[in-house]
Amino acid sequence: MRLLAILFLFALILAGYLHHLDGVVRVKFEGKRWAVPAHVYARPLELFPGALATREQMLHELNQLGYRLETEAATPGSYGQRGAAGLRVHSRSFEFWDGKEPSRQVDIDFDKIQVSAMRSPAGEEVSLLRLEPYLIASIHPAQSEDRVLLRYQDLPRSLIGALIVAEDREFFEHHGVSLKGISRAMWANVKARRLVQGGSTLTQQLVKNFYLTQERKLVRKINEALMALVLEYHYGKEEIMEAYANEIFLGQDGQRAIHGFGLASRYYFNRPLQELDVAGQALLVALIRGPSFYNPVRRPERAMKRRNLILDLMAEYGVITAPAAAQAKAAPLGLSIAKKAGGTSYPAFMDLVRRQLSRDYHLEDLNSEGLRIHTTLDPWVQEQAEAALVDRLAAFEAQRPKLKDRLDGALVVVGRDDGEVQSVVGGRNTGFAGFNRALDAIRPIGSLVKPAVYLTALEMPERYNLVTPLKDEPVSLSTPGAPTWSPKNYDGKVHGSIPLFDALAQSYNLATVRLGLDLGVGPVANTLRELGVVRTIDPYPSLFLGTLSLSPLEVAQVYQTLAAGGYWTPLRTIREVLDQEGRPLQRYPLEVRQVVPGGPVHLLSTAMQRVVRSGTAASLSRWLPANLGIAGKTGTTDEMRDSWFAGFTGDRVAVAWVGRDDNEPTGLTGATGALQVWGAALSRISLAPLELIPPESVVFVQVDPKTGLQPGQGCAAMNLMEAPFMRGYEPLPQDCAISVPERKNPFWELF
Repeated sequence: MRLLAILFLFALILAGYLHHLDGVVRVKFEGKRWAVPAHVYARPLELFPGALATREQMLHELNQLGYRLETEAATPGSYGQRGAAGLRVHSRSFEFWDGKEPSRQVDIDFDKIQVSAMRSPAGEEVSLLRLEPYLIASIHPAQSEDRVLLRYQDLPRSLIGALIVAEDREFFEHHGVSLKGISRAMWANVKARRLVQGGSTLTQQLVKNFYLTQERKLVRKINEALMALVLEYHYGKEEIMEAYANEIFLGQDGQRAIHGFGLASRYYFNRPLQELDVAGQALLVALIRGPSFYNPVRRPERAMKRRNLILDLMAEYGVITAPAAAQAKAAPLGLSIAKKAGGTSYPAFMDLVRRQLSRDYHLEDLNSEGLRIHTTLDPWVQEQAEAALVDRLAAFEAQRPKLKDRLDGALVVVGRDDGEVQSVVGGRNTGFAGFNRALDAIRPIGSLVKPAVYLTALEMPERYNLVTPLKDEPVSLSTPGAPTWSPKNYDGKVHGSIPLFDALAQSYNLATVRLGLDLGVGPVANTLRELGVVRTIDPYPSLFLGTLSLSPLEVAQVYQTLAAGGYWTPLRTIREVLDQEGRPLQRYPLEVRQVVPGGPVHLLSTAMQRVVRSGTAASLSRWLPANLGIAGKTGTTDEMRDSWFAGFTGDRVAVAWVGRDDNEPTGLTGATGALQVWGAALSRISLAPLELIPPESVVFVQVDPKTGLQPGQGCAAMNLMEAPFMRGYEPLPQDCAISVPERKNPFWELF
């Protein structure tokens, strides 16, 4: 009787405990199983006839995405060569914010800097091909786990077969615990006189990883078995297999833990699991027994031996044929480890992404909800910009040994019309997620401020135009309690009366200060605010020579407004945010507002083209052809502490800065430093020429650049030029007694 009572009490306790375990299992398995990081994508490469993209760029993109070289590109995720100038691409399907992009096979021909033609293999013209975007980063949960979630139907049948024969051959027969497996493991351990085999089923392994610790105690093993029984009672084999495939730990990437076959395939092979061959699948299964012990990077021999053992088991149990196993065993490991370690290859760009995301999302949403964040990063532009900055800084230091390892810099590239940030380089150590000079180096901008001074003048057409004479003569200003301010030109000379456009092109300080004093500090400061400056602007005349301090990104905002014809749009890195199911959560539409009249901006832009053609930025011709019509401005601060160049083409705006973190002199002007970085970077990218289209408010008139007057009948003028003026304020013809020779020189090609 007493024994029955004890047994009854034990059964009662066991029932209560099982009820408790039942709740634990169901709550987590039916709720939110994983804190899934946000995955951040670059822009998708969109190709169409006429698109500015080279064959080299296309091959780089395909390599980044893990496409395989196949003769006929017969399967998704592959490409083939078509002569010296063509490719055949078999794209992957991808769920974009605007719908699903199907897998397509397209033949693409290139003509130096652009796509010349696109056709299907059947010869039909293709108007657009959009490749899936490159995964550039993940925003991880606190425990730094990462995974790419898969559904059961996404798992290759051969992978499931490999998993079964290697880890749990009775998986589809047992109910969570396998007595056969336990007996077999005990016998193997007894024979070997050591622990050589475990008896855990896949369900028990899932329970151990999902609910329990890794400690080797009897209580933990009992809990594992009981919870496995509960799990199998409530859920089907497919659900359990799906959870296992997403949970299993398969490696470590820096601080990031690689969980699940989906992410492991992308990490080790740089391709989706569905495209992995049998040899690759067997290697992933081999890692289950010990991701560190069988690490294919550090211990390739061990990994190969374990992989081949699993391939033999797959053949033995009929998962694959013996010839297929032999072929797979002969294959190399075939690793293609992504270069990013534990996060991203683009820390400076991701720094900006995080700052912009923080305005709309809480951190816990970003690192646990599995969001898909589509950004504006252009990986090709980013990598060319990084290489250019690193190469040029090394070249500067080679010329000036005293600067060895002391120079640093930043480079920002944005879209001319849409303000999309294509590239952010925060320093010469491009993989270091530290001080981001592109965002946080707040430095005096020097002569980069001058376009704002001249734009302020050109907005007063009754007083100023491009050929208005300015006095480039000494000026001194006295302020109570401060030393007299007597600015100088960089060349130490004075140049007398010069036309306004030439004062800007040659960056004459004296002419600019005199013009600024005529305008007033307030109006110039207002122009800077209209162009996008949000920092406090000190109202002193030194503003006219660039004592205003901004970051390279802030300068890019100002010059993007100028490049867009006076239309301000906030610089952005985010296009769309989708939830885990691909549904749009947040849209970041293009915001555009005209802040400066288009006419004066058009006049200013033509003058900035002259800066590049024959002014302080003329050395840009070393890097880029004159027919691109680039507009830009150099900037140098006192004692050459900061070197700047900002400019724009028909499709891009870029800002480069070179300096020292300790603010000591560099010996580099804007032209000898930052301009060279700018030119080196953009020379590696396909660019659209800058073709300025005059608004209705602008007319072109032939004038004498020395007088600013339009000669009338009988006037002699040897060097007439055609210059833009605001309509209604163009100079009137002046009569003369001598006939005018027939000559018409465009403004930007004169001299």
